[in-house]
Amino acid sequence: MTLDIDAIHKALANPVRRELLACLQDPAAHFADQELPLDHGVCAGKLEARCGLSQSTVSAHLATLQRAKLLTAKRIGQWVFFKRNEPVIQAFLEHINRSL
Repeated sequence: MTLDIDAIHKALANPVRRELLACLQDPAAHFADQELPLDHGVCAGKLEARCGLSQSTVSAHLATLQRAKLLTAKRIGQWVFFKRNEPVIQAFLEHINRSL
């Protein structure tokens, strides 16, 4: 697996993106009211409501996390669901542990 370390650092530099990742670590605790099973991920609308920011701002944050491969997205009908990409996150943490 090839990591884009710079893209990951850029993604993690913003507190909103860190909050999104933190909420997605335990989606059942933060998004229990979602209609579809959380196995699909969390609907973008739920993430927007959680952040209290505009749809376009949250979409930009989600796109940055996707480019860094920290999130995966799955479209179901007209909705997009997001999940943490745990293998990439784990590989990044291992890289940091080795490098610092």
